Amino acid sequence: MSPIEIEPGRLFVGGQWREAADGARTEVVDPSRGTVVTTVAEAGATDVDAAVRAAREAFEGGAWSGLSGRERGRILHRVAELIRENADELARLESLDVGKPISLCHAVDVTNAANDYEYFAALAHSLDGAVRNTPMNALAYTKREPLGVVAAITPFNFPLILAGSKIGPALAAGNTVVHKPADETPLSALYMAGLLQKAGVPDGVVNVVTGAGPVAGEALLRHRGIDKVAFTGSTAIGRHVAATAGEALKPVTMELGGNAANIVFEDADLEKAVGAIIKAFVFNTGQFCMGGPRLLVARSVHSTLLGILADAVPGVPVGDPRDPGTVVGPMAGEKHLKKVEEYVDLARKEGGRIVCGGERLDLDGGFYYKPTVIADLSNDSRVVQEEIFGPVLTVQPFDTEDEAVALANSTPYGLASGVQTTNLARAHRVADRLQAGIVWVNDWAMLDPAVPFGGVKDSGYGREYGPEALDAYTKVKSVVVSLD
Repeated sequence: MSPIEIEPGRLFVGGQWREAADGARTEVVDPSRGTVVTTVAEAGATDVDAAVRAAREAFEGGAWSGLSGRERGRILHRVAELIRENADELARLESLDVGKPISLCHAVDVTNAANDYEYFAALAHSLDGAVRNTPMNALAYTKREPLGVVAAITPFNFPLILAGSKIGPALAAGNTVVHKPADETPLSALYMAGLLQKAGVPDGVVNVVTGAGPVAGEALLRHRGIDKVAFTGSTAIGRHVAATAGEALKPVTMELGGNAANIVFEDADLEKAVGAIIKAFVFNTGQFCMGGPRLLVARSVHSTLLGILADAVPGVPVGDPRDPGTVVGPMAGEKHLKKVEEYVDLARKEGGRIVCGGERLDLDGGFYYKPTVIADLSNDSRVVQEEIFGPVLTVQPFDTEDEAVALANSTPYGLASGVQTTNLARAHRVADRLQAGIVWVNDWAMLDPAVPFGGVKDSGYGREYGPEALDAYTKVKSVVVSLD
């Protein structure tokens, strides 16, 4: 089929490609080589205002909300089909932009993005209310209605998936959207704008403004024409988003930082557990809010497991994301690489022992860091307590189930957790006690759009995926009709 037509690096507003009002542009860097691959428009407040106005006009004109749920679902199904038909180009863009291995982009990012739209296409049919039984002589019923204009603000690590997890349910519910992707990784968002239009989404329903968070993101967050904010990003920025949206009483869903613990009990299948452990901390080069950078191991198997990791982790293929055999690509940018280096240096100062890794990998001028395992850190170490967001694993022993749970719950975060055990009763018992939005047992990162995820504590609030996601993009209206 013919490729989607995209104007190079322009904003997508009201169904049209346009330059930023002041002509400003920003560079997009290939993290595997540290070179500039293109430039995109850098939106300012004027551009954001134009995008919000376009979304407002589309919403109030009923171009999308006026369609039946079945018709919206039909178009969203077409979006999923187009994602699959254009899988090679989307995977290429995501790999080029983020530094992800091309094989990972195909298997995870593109596949899940298509599944997201397909799932929410089906849910668009089921947005119904309920008749309520009351003692009044009246017919009382509820309706679920779209909120209006949604600001979707997404991060650099999973641009395609995390855009779909917001745009999908927002559109299924009948809202319109202004999407602000991360300034570092805008390419798949621009491609998806053209794809959504080709699928039949009316002009103005989805708008994309690229640019810096402190400028374009802030203007979008503060715009009075926005009815809801959906944000994924760091906890520090999330606090600002929540406070700013709160001033205008705008509803917010936030998926923020994480620092998940992966607990290995003495009865675990170690061969299977090692696969889950490695996947948990190197997946997407550790740039994964639901990653597992903290490994808690029963003392009786602690030394054995450390030895297995010391042998296995250096063998994980690190390299050019264009190579189908690559498992770990570069960090998404120089600043992310430097942050990882700083934390590993801090671990050494705090008495940590580098079991393997612990240094940059000099390859093609890219931002590579070797997968790193660190032992002998105390639980109050900053390296244990804070989110590193890179391919770094800390390993701590424990003696009892109660101690394992206490250690797992000891950080401010609560996005994900893992339990590796062959004891079914223990798996359920420990999962109940873990303070996390999602718990994986005997694996890691098992995700599907039918399964909701989100955080507790400093990892945010609200849920993405599942039918629960539609609750965040609708409001309930009650209608009471007198029968006197």
